[in-house]
Amino acid sequence: MPSPRSPLSRLFTVLLAGLLAGLVLALAALPTGLLGGFVAKASLGAYEELPDALRTPAQPQRSYLYANDGKTLITTFYDVNRTDVPLAEIAPVMRQAIISAEDRRFYSHGGADLRGIARALVANVKGGGTEQGGSTLTMQYVRNVLKTDPTRTAEERQAATEQTVGRKLQEIRYANALERSLSKDEILNRYLNIAYFGSGAYGVAAAAQRYFGTTPADLTLGQAALLAGLVQSPDEYSPIDGDKEQALARRGYVLDAMAETGAITAPQAAAAKAEPLTLRPTAQPNGCTATAQGHDDWGFFCDYLRQWWLTQPAFGNTAEEREQALRRGGYRVVTTLDAKVQQTAQAQATKVYGYDDKRALPIAAVEPGTGRVLAMAVNRHYGLADNPAGQANHPNTVNPLISGGPSVDGYQAGSTFKMFTMLAALEAGKPLATGFDAPAKLPTRYASDAEGNCDGTWCPGNANPEWMDGYRMMWDGFGRSVNTYFVWLAEQVGEDKVVQMAQRLGITFRADSDAAFARDNAANWGAFTLGVAATTPLDLANAYATVAAEGTYCSPLPVVSVTSPDGGKVDVGQPNCKRVLEPDVARAATDAARCPVGQQSAYGQCNGGTATGVNGIVDRPVAGKTGSSEQNATETFVGYTPQVAVAGIAANPDDSTDLVGSAVQAKVIDAVARTIRTAVAGKPVRDFTAPSRELAGTPQRPQPRPQPQPQPREDNRNLPADLLRWLQNRG
Repeated sequence: MPSPRSPLSRLFTVLLAGLLAGLVLALAALPTGLLGGFVAKASLGAYEELPDALRTPAQPQRSYLYANDGKTLITTFYDVNRTDVPLAEIAPVMRQAIISAEDRRFYSHGGADLRGIARALVANVKGGGTEQGGSTLTMQYVRNVLKTDPTRTAEERQAATEQTVGRKLQEIRYANALERSLSKDEILNRYLNIAYFGSGAYGVAAAAQRYFGTTPADLTLGQAALLAGLVQSPDEYSPIDGDKEQALARRGYVLDAMAETGAITAPQAAAAKAEPLTLRPTAQPNGCTATAQGHDDWGFFCDYLRQWWLTQPAFGNTAEEREQALRRGGYRVVTTLDAKVQQTAQAQATKVYGYDDKRALPIAAVEPGTGRVLAMAVNRHYGLADNPAGQANHPNTVNPLISGGPSVDGYQAGSTFKMFTMLAALEAGKPLATGFDAPAKLPTRYASDAEGNCDGTWCPGNANPEWMDGYRMMWDGFGRSVNTYFVWLAEQVGEDKVVQMAQRLGITFRADSDAAFARDNAANWGAFTLGVAATTPLDLANAYATVAAEGTYCSPLPVVSVTSPDGGKVDVGQPNCKRVLEPDVARAATDAARCPVGQQSAYGQCNGGTATGVNGIVDRPVAGKTGSSEQNATETFVGYTPQVAVAGIAANPDDSTDLVGSAVQAKVIDAVARTIRTAVAGKPVRDFTAPSRELAGTPQRPQPRPQPQPQPREDNRNLPADLLRWLQNRG
C-alpha cells in the first residue's frame, strides 16, 4: 500500500493540478478548429525531434533458449520480464478492456484528450489527490518508454514521471507527434507490450503468463478485465503481491466500462463479474540456474552457451554489452542441445555415480562436421544450493566440469592421447603397418631415478605383458593399447609433433603446468602420448569428432540459430570449420580405432581390443579408444561414428589423488556406448571410408588370432621422476 501523503505534498498536488487545470481548460474551451490548429502547430516537426526510443522502440525483452527441436524450452534470460507480441496475437477482449479502462476516446482523439485531462484535473483538485487519470494511452506509452529507456541517464528516466507543467506539455507534444505518424493499432500494440501489470510482468505477454499461465491470444474476458484493471496501480492491485479484493473491484470497474462502451453486453459483464478469481501464478525462469523443472542438468550446457555468447562480437563490443544483449535483447535462441541424447547421457552418468558421490562422470557429445554440442551431462545438480559440510562440489555446483574453464583444468585421459601420436606418425608418412617388437618395458632417453627405472632412464611398461608385448603395428598397438609401442612411435615422430597434433584438434592446455610444458619443452614430453595432460570430455569428444569428419575440425558450437525480436537472423550459429588433417590420414586413424571396440579394420588387422563390448551395444560402424591414467586415477572412453562423438571421463574433480580404480572402466565404456546408440537412433547407417593402400602399408608378418583373455586394465606406470614430481605438484 502507498504511504500516506503529507499535507505539504497534498498542497503541492492541488496547486500543480490547479495550474494544469487552468491551462488545459483554456485550451479545451477553444473552438474545435482552433484547438486542432494549436495542437498541430505545436507538434509540427516534433516527430523528427522525438527521442530515438519513441521513434524506434528498443525496450528490454527476455531471451528464450530452446533445445535443437526449437520447441523444448531450456530457460529464459531477462532483466525485465517482457516479450513483444503482435496485435493479432492479443485477444480482442484484452484490447477492448484496456481501452475501456484507460482511454475510451482512444480512436477519436489526436494523442491528447484535452477535455478528458481537464475533467480529471478538476476532479483531482476537488479530491486533493489523484483519483482520476487524464493521460491517454498514447501519453502513457510516451511516459513508459521514457522512464525505462536504457539509453537515458537515471536522472532523465526519473524526469519522465515528474509532476511538472513542462513535463506534461512535452508528453502531450510527443503523443501528438506519434499520433500523426503511427496508426492507432500500432500505438495500442506498443502500449500493450510495455505497460507494467505488476508482479514483475511488463507487457501483456508476460502478464498473461505470470497471472494465468496462458498466452495473450487465449485470455478470457474476465482475465483480460483483471489485467486491464492493474495498470492504474500495478503493485497495489496485483492479486499475487497486492490486494485481491481491490483487484476484483477493479475487474468489475473495467467490465462495467466495457459494457458502457458497447464492447460487451451487460449480461456478459455480469457473468464475468461472477467468475471466481482463478490464478495460475507462473514464474518465468531466469538464467542457467532456473532451467525447466527436473532438468537442472541442462544448466551445464546453458552455462557453456552463455560463456560462448560473451565472446561473440555480433552481440556487442564488450562482454558486458553482450551480457546485456542476452538479458534485454529479446532473442530466440535455438541451441544444439538434443534433449534425448542429453537424457541418456545424464541417466548413464548417474548410473555410474550418484549425485552424492564425490567422484563424477562428465560426458560430452559432439556432432562431427559441425562441432554442434549435443549433450553435456554429469552426476551433479547445476545450482547454487548449499552442499553438505566437507563437500565442495557435490551434489550442487556451477563449475564447468564438462567443458572446463577458469576453475576446471580437466582430467587426465590416459591412452586416448595415443590417437594424436598415431595421427602424427601417419602424417609423417609412416603407414598403419609400421611395426615394432614392443617389449614389456621400454628404456627411453629420459633420465629417471624413480623406482623401476632402467639404468637411470625412464622405461614405461605395459599393463598386461602377456597380451600386449610382441611385434605390433598401429592396428593392434592401438587396439590393445600397448604403451611401449606408442612411446617408441612418439620418439620416431618427435614428441613435439604429437603435442602440436593434439592442439590442432582442439586440445586446450588449461593447467599452467601443461601449458608451460607444451610451450617450452614439448620435444621432451615423452609421457604425453600416455595422456598425462589434463583435458575435458568436450575437448576430447571434439578432437575425435575431427577424425570422424575425416580431418575437418569445427569449433564447439552451442547454437543452431539466433533470431532477433524483429524476425531477423543474427549472423552466428554457422559452423566454424577448417581442415587440419588430410582425409586419408584421418581415415587411416579410424581404421585402427575400429580395433579397440571389437570391430575389424578394412584390412583385417584387428586382433584384440580393450572395449570390445561397444560393438554389440552400438550395432553399427563405430570406433574409439579407452584410457587409464597413472594408477587408474581416472578412466576414460571416447567413441565415435560418422555422425557423433562421445567422451566420458571418470574422475574426482576435487581431488586428483582419489583413484577411481580400474573396475569403473567397463561402466564408463558402457555409458558412452549407450549415449552413442541414442544419438544415432533412427539415422541411416553410415560406414567409415577405408584408407588408401599407401597409408595402410604392408604387414610384415601374419597377425595371430585374438586369444580369449580378460580385457586388461590400462596403467601408465613408471613415469620419470621429473614427471612424477610435476604430477604431484599439479595435484
